[in-house]
Amino acid sequence: MKEDNIRNNFKKKPIEKHDTAPLGDVYKQEPDSKVSIPSELDVENAKDFVDSNEK
Repeated sequence: MKEDNIRNNFKKKPIEKHDTAPLGDVYKQEPDSKVSIPSELDVENAKDFVDSNEK
């Protein structure tokens, strides 16, 4: 009985938290493929970040 409780507790806990993931700010989502599409501002910010971190 105790092992069943332990297994149920592990199932309830999320493995990863995606609160700060780039997909957190979804502008819209494709209905067929469920692909998340970011806003133009998020794309520009990501490009600026990548460009500023060049070697």
